[in-house]
Amino acid sequence: MTTTSARALRGGRSIPSIGGWDSTLALRADPYRFIARRCAELDTDVFRTRLLLQPALCLSGEAAAALFYDPARFRREGAAPEALRATLLGTGTVQSLDGAAHQDRKALFLASTAPAAVEALVARVRSAWEQAVPQWTRAGSFALYQAMQPILARAVLGWAGLPRDEHELPTHTRELVAMVDGAAGGPLAHVQARLARRRAERRFAAWVEDLRAGRVDAGSTQALRQVAEHVDADGAPLPPRVAAAELLNLLRPTVAVSVWITFVAHALHAHPRWAVALRADPQGPQARAFVQEVRRHYPFFPAVVARVRVPFEWRGLHFPQGMRALLDIHGTNHDPRAWHDAQAFRPERWIGAPPRGSAFVAQGGGDVATQHRCPGEDIALRLMLLAVEMLTSRLRYDVVRPQDLRLDMRRLPALPREGLRIERVALAGARH
Repeated sequence: MTTTSARALRGGRSIPSIGGWDSTLALRADPYRFIARRCAELDTDVFRTRLLLQPALCLSGEAAAALFYDPARFRREGAAPEALRATLLGTGTVQSLDGAAHQDRKALFLASTAPAAVEALVARVRSAWEQAVPQWTRAGSFALYQAMQPILARAVLGWAGLPRDEHELPTHTRELVAMVDGAAGGPLAHVQARLARRRAERRFAAWVEDLRAGRVDAGSTQALRQVAEHVDADGAPLPPRVAAAELLNLLRPTVAVSVWITFVAHALHAHPRWAVALRADPQGPQARAFVQEVRRHYPFFPAVVARVRVPFEWRGLHFPQGMRALLDIHGTNHDPRAWHDAQAFRPERWIGAPPRGSAFVAQGGGDVATQHRCPGEDIALRLMLLAVEMLTSRLRYDVVRPQDLRLDMRRLPALPREGLRIERVALAGARH
């Protein structure tokens, strides 16, 4: 039977394909815009290509996002490429689970990121940031992105209840940053990211075993104890190495908020009227609208990955079982069908607006408790609001001029080309 006749029997048209043998290099060259641009060229929300020499589907837009987060049609098990599991995600972690196993593991993260825990973490970040200001004042000019990393690392390590020597903070920070910056970097950066994860997992696994054996202590609300004592869906505690990887899934994203904080500073500089407006009420409705627009407008995650769980048809198109699928995060957040003046930075679009559903997937879509939406979303939001407060009301600083403030859209995650360099930092009310 020919492929065409087999397709006719099962119903559904084949998904449009793009030319070329493999699109891996094209995706790497333009990771944030590749999918949306090809969808626009083909006038479709989904197309077929090859990535890493394997067939893959690429989806973009609000309707495609709603489809992608349907657990009856897509699964996460076996979806992430090995390179991401070995650097960014870890093996056997919540991102790779489905069904009851995923919901059980997700409950651990929901407990660890409950409102009181989030506020405790924000308080630690505030304290660490304020303690760093005298060093910033003496430092001359520096990149905000790099300067925020040890602040966030110090705060989240203490918040998690992890044993820590102050002299080890630079090592912890480098490892946590490497897992984010090196996961999709060049060959050397990728190797460094793999090594960083291995070292960190070994160290954290030992801490989990020490806590279980009573050799170290952690408060009942701290992440180290919560992860160490978690009983999985099968009734067994997490293997130490998996527990360590899940701890890293709390620590690593928190340090990665240094990217969002850099974007907050970039937006305040690019839109000074908002900086003035937010100074009087840096935690109010306008600040929240500003932060949400930063999350929509700026490029952090380019895409998320799944596999087709069962064969199905959507809009007359046939989705084959087992095929890897990428949902375009950046393109969906900039889809002109869902967002008026989609390429413009307009925080006012969020003021008094209803929830945006699947049109807004900055940190995933669906329900956070039952689906693969990031459980650390509230942490990112609260730390970005803290950044608005610090950068508009608590600190005075100058953005170094000249510097290249264009975003490097080939970098993962994208950042201003010079990390957004600032100088002449002082507490508000102090003389420069």
